Formats: sequence, C-alpha cells, structure tokens
Amino acid sequence: MKNISRRQFLQALGLSTAAVAGLGLVGCGGGSNGGSASTGSSSSKVDAIKSRGKLNAGVKKDVPGYGYLDPSTNSYEGLEIDLCYQVAAAVLGVSYDDAKNQQLVNFTDVTPKTRGPLIDNDQLDIVCATYTITDDRKKSWDFSTPYRQDYIGLLIKKGSISDLAGLDGKIIGVSQGSTTKDNIVKMLSEQGVSATPQFQEFPDYPSIKQALDGGNIDVFSVDRSILGGYIDDTTELLVPDVKFGEQKYGVATKKDSDLSKVVDDKVNELLGNGWLDEEIKTWKLL
Repeated sequence: MKNISRRQFLQALGLSTAAVAGLGLVGCGGGSNGGSASTGSSSSKVDAIKSRGKLNAGVKKDVPGYGYLDPSTNSYEGLEIDLCYQVAAAVLGVSYDDAKNQQLVNFTDVTPKTRGPLIDNDQLDIVCATYTITDDRKKSWDFSTPYRQDYIGLLIKKGSISDLAGLDGKIIGVSQGSTTKDNIVKMLSEQGVSATPQFQEFPDYPSIKQALDGGNIDVFSVDRSILGGYIDDTTELLVPDVKFGEQKYGVATKKDSDLSKVVDDKVNELLGNGWLDEEIKTWKLL
C-alpha cells in the first residue's frame, strides 16, 4: 500500500484535524474542563465523608459484643460499633463522644458475600465486621493494623462429641464466604486426626445456632469471640485447648484510599492508649 500522510488519511475519512481533536476531548471525558475534571478532591474518600457529614460503615448485626442490632432499641452496639464512631470522629474532627451522641455513622449490616462489593462500589467507606485479614484479601482492599486476634472454635451440644476424631462424618455449620472450613480441614491434618466432616453453609450466625439446637448440624464453627455470644447451658466448646485458624480482625477500606491511613492511625492510637483493652472488658469478649 502506498504511504500517505496523516493529513491525507484524515481527509480520506472526511474528517478535519479540528474535528478529531474535538472527538479526543470527548473521549477523555470530564466535560468542558477536560480530563482534569475527574481529578482532585472528588477522588478523596476523606473529603466525601466530610461533605456527607457521616461515615458509612459496614458492620455485623448478629455478633453480640462486636456488632449487634438490639431488637428492643433498634440500635447497634458492640466493640466494632464503638470503633466506627472513633473513626468517624477522626475523619470529621470531632470528639468520640460527640460522634456517638450525634450518631455520625450510618450503619449497614454486611455478610461475607456483601462486604467487599459494598466497599468497591463506594456504598461503604469502611467495613468493621470481624473481618479477618488474609494475604488474598489484602490484594483487593486495604486493612488496618489488627485490632483483635482470635481463633476458631467448635461449639457442640454438651457431651455429644468427645474429641476431634469424633468429627468424622459429622456436619459442621459455617458462615457463607468464610475461611472456617479450610482452617478446620488444615487443623485436622496438622493434628494427625483421621476425620472427614461434612460442611454446611449458612447466611448468618443465628441460623447456624438454630440448626445446632434443632439437631440439623452437629457443630457450630466460627471465631471463638463470636461463639461467646451463642454459648448457653446446653452447649460447650470442643477441645478448647487446641488453638487453630488464627483470626486477625482489621478495618477494611477501599484499596489505596486516602481514608486507609486515617483508619490505621486511629486503630494504632486506640491500641496504644488502652481504649481497645477497655472495650474488650466492657463487652466481655472471650
């Protein structure tokens, strides 16, 4: 093919240089100010929260002591609820008491399946919901320094199972989207226990407890601190001396968000000044 100049090529298409330049501006987006219109404060999570006047936080509603929606008051309570108010106070430049009294947090209950997507689409600024930090999850979201460390527990009906070997063929109820199943399988292998339990996933913790009470599953397994809110006179932990599946909870934020450092600084401050230790006592966490 004969070589032609760029101008000749454009003329062959019936387009002027000015027209193409105009199309280029449209392609860059951003309206009359060009591409620069989408930059600056509009991409700042911190500025968005300040403009809104409230923090949007994803929390649990069924974990007593961490995130629990009290049906008698229709209000959230727990360590993670208080931690959300601390983050709101840090972002909005008010005291913790003011953030709490003025209710400067919009709470949304989340599940393992919804928490990540709700951060990604900016419906939530943070997720503070017994969210375990893993290397894989850190590829998609930022996490604060861990504010709590826990281990997985196995809740059973008293006297129903005597040891880990007794898990063979038993049905273990776990939360959808959690890492509990993999941790149990790994633990049994590391303990040299020849047992092959079955697993059944549930959408929330009350459903797992109801299944245990109803005899539809044999074990309710999740983090021990969460199980603490579901232990009663009919249940007990199986082999509590065996600690496995270390869980480190962090506050999750959008990847590379300017909010991430604010959250991490606040968590480290609360770890250093003893506030989180007092919260653990207040909410009687395991």
